Amino acid sequence: MSGHGNLDEIEATDGFSFRTLFRRYRTPLTAAATLIVFCLVGYAIMQLTNEVRYDDVVGALAATRPSAILLALFFTALSFLSLVFYDLNAIEYIGKKLPFPHVALTAFSAYAVGNTAGFGALSGGAIRYRAYTRLGLSPEDIGRIIAFVTLSFGLGLAAVASIALIIIASEIGPLIGVSPFLLRLIAGSIIAILGAVMIIGREGRVLDFGAVAIRLPDSRTWSRQFLVTAFDIAASASVLYVLLPQTAIGWPVFLAVYAIAVGLGVLSHVPAGLGVFETVIIASLGSAVNIDAVLGSLVLYRLVYHVLPLLIAVLAVSAAELRRFVDHPAASSVRRIGGRLMPQLLSTLALLLGVMLVFSSVTPTPDQNLEFLSNYLPLPMVEGAHFLSSLLGLALVVAARGLGQRLDGAWWVAVFSAVAALTLSLLKAIALVEAAFLAFLIFGLFVSRRLFTRHASLLNQAMTASWLMAIAVIVVGAVVILLFVYRDVEYSNELWWQFEFTAEAPRGLRALLGITIISSAIAIFSLLRPATFRPEPATEEALTRAVEIVRKQGNADANLVRMGDKSIMFSEKGDAFIMYGRQGRSWIALFDPVGDHRAVQELVWRFVEAARAAGCRAVFYQISPALLSHCADAGLRAFKLGELAVADLRTFEMKGGKWANLRQTASRAQRDGLEFAVVESEDVPDIIDDLAAVSTAWLEHHNAKEKGFSLGSFDPDYVSSQPVGILKKNGKIVAFANILVTESREESTIDLMRFSPDAPKGSMDFLFVQIMEYLRNQGFTHFNLGMAPLSGMSKREAAPVWDRIGSTVFEHGERFYNFKGLRAFKSKFHPHWQPRYLAVSGGGNPMIALMDATFLIGGGLKGVVRK
Repeated sequence: MSGHGNLDEIEATDGFSFRTLFRRYRTPLTAAATLIVFCLVGYAIMQLTNEVRYDDVVGALAATRPSAILLALFFTALSFLSLVFYDLNAIEYIGKKLPFPHVALTAFSAYAVGNTAGFGALSGGAIRYRAYTRLGLSPEDIGRIIAFVTLSFGLGLAAVASIALIIIASEIGPLIGVSPFLLRLIAGSIIAILGAVMIIGREGRVLDFGAVAIRLPDSRTWSRQFLVTAFDIAASASVLYVLLPQTAIGWPVFLAVYAIAVGLGVLSHVPAGLGVFETVIIASLGSAVNIDAVLGSLVLYRLVYHVLPLLIAVLAVSAAELRRFVDHPAASSVRRIGGRLMPQLLSTLALLLGVMLVFSSVTPTPDQNLEFLSNYLPLPMVEGAHFLSSLLGLALVVAARGLGQRLDGAWWVAVFSAVAALTLSLLKAIALVEAAFLAFLIFGLFVSRRLFTRHASLLNQAMTASWLMAIAVIVVGAVVILLFVYRDVEYSNELWWQFEFTAEAPRGLRALLGITIISSAIAIFSLLRPATFRPEPATEEALTRAVEIVRKQGNADANLVRMGDKSIMFSEKGDAFIMYGRQGRSWIALFDPVGDHRAVQELVWRFVEAARAAGCRAVFYQISPALLSHCADAGLRAFKLGELAVADLRTFEMKGGKWANLRQTASRAQRDGLEFAVVESEDVPDIIDDLAAVSTAWLEHHNAKEKGFSLGSFDPDYVSSQPVGILKKNGKIVAFANILVTESREESTIDLMRFSPDAPKGSMDFLFVQIMEYLRNQGFTHFNLGMAPLSGMSKREAAPVWDRIGSTVFEHGERFYNFKGLRAFKSKFHPHWQPRYLAVSGGGNPMIALMDATFLIGGGLKGVVRK
């Protein structure tokens, strides 16, 4: 046995490869690569702007014509209007129909968040998932919508840029130092590929890629969506174009440059393409336009096209929250959708304002503001306000993640940080615009206070690799800005100790040092937390702790933790746990959390986040209705699995007409010479060999193998851990069942039920009856008969597809599984039927999760095939 294990270990070692290493560490490696790209971009910007000074950029910004700003606002409105049609076309493509106001609010909010935070498919996708599930769309439908809008934007962007390149290659080539012929060749190849895809899918053809089938849009959908994308890109490009000063570069040339800059920003994976987009624009236009003017226009572009729509989205949802007294169904419906969008909107706004505070700490204060402050405030107060506001900005960035997860702790941190930062913004620089933005955030937080109901500590939420990368990008960005602003100030160690109203560079250096230290501490804290890769089976110590918890609570099924084949996640206080296993890309929790009910919400969230951090979906298997609200809060969707049969032992008596059949079975068993007894756990080892013989004979007779996870297997330690009910004939054990009990005596159940082929007919019915009578006499109140799969599914036309399929399989699936027979057997004992559910995270397909659970129970595909 041990030699076999060594061979497996050698093979696993030999099979190790860099591909395996990349798969395991793909997320942190991608984050590190993104950070490296951003550092290179920062260096490129410093080189490209070598002759530019900060005062020149501020002057160019102040010189922007009001008419240009108004035009930029107009084109921003046109762009976001076209973005709404992305979602409308996607919804029509999947064959659904939703009210326009709901789609418009959802699409506007999704793009406001996606444009600002970056990673549009994820950040905007989360917005869509929250809103569209409320409108009745399935996770599969929402996934198709997200794929449609993401691909249509990417393909449309490529098409627009390619067409523009072909037309004006001779003009743009010299700007970027590339041959016009090569540009036209690349653009022509892209258009040819897109044209081929369009021709292939002109009739809505389905392409099969192994297990994945993709239905291509028909020609009408392609054409319509291309027009929408082209209009969107043209409008968004015009936002920046009108903000630029007068230049000899025509709009078609600029459109091509803009499309390339947006595309490279998306591909870089840097949040919102920050820095990458700016570098491409500066590199392309620097020879034709003053760079200081370009930088000023880029700052305004970010404010108008990225920040303003986010503020409008927050304001719109806040207005809906304030109008709760409105009884009109449409207003009420919009408010419910807004409630789902608000946490993500506030999360993005908090992130944005945190970045604003960090960046403002390394930029100088206007001279007239400093002069005014020097007349009324002592220098230490100004210095302290400047330093602390930068740290509060970092606190807002950290709180932003918790706001997206509806943490009440994150809400309090965000409110405190925003209020404090607002006060300090006036003390450090009389920054009225900064204060107004912070007041807006505070307003949104208070309006939506009821939405942040998840009780969890913000300190226990480890920052993921993506969030750590975002913080690192912010710090690097602050460094670049500091170097840019004070490029004419020679560094010396004395700068750190200069405390004067006019000593702006030292003030920025100290703020940057504080930000770097705190952000490094956050990163170290997150990176030193336990790894969240493949879960390992429970240790002996963890198993002992879990068994102690099981003894004191009332769920008898929780004794399955004694098998030792599952991983265990304990609550923060160690008074509750989740037992779970992994199959494929699913982390599957068995039953409700076990232990103190006050720890349930915390455990559900921790499990979902741990599964997500490991790149897997969270699945809860055979859960009760009591857990559904916690699962819904964590973004899981529930599907009915069947019904659990629970008999009330307090009223269990073998009297009356309804028990006649069982009485006859019991009488016949006694005439056949069957004798019942219960062997206490300490005496089970004395008969373990006899029980093993019965178990082996049962498995061979049924051509079955041992199961696991939600079922016990014949393991001597497991069987000996609880009492065992046995049937003897002529002194020989012919049947047995291990009895699962707890000290609370609220519930009891049985797990393994094995009998010899030569056991008399009706032995199992007799064993059930005898065990139930024994448990009733011992003071137990309920007996858990187990679940009847697919039982109780609705057949109504309005029922979910999952229920209708389940009810059909229940009625006509006897060839594959004895669904109706199993329910009929349990019905003999006249139980109460309680629903049980499967809950799946991330909009995942429930069939995949259910198959993973089936494989986990059966020991893989081979085990399932062999029963």
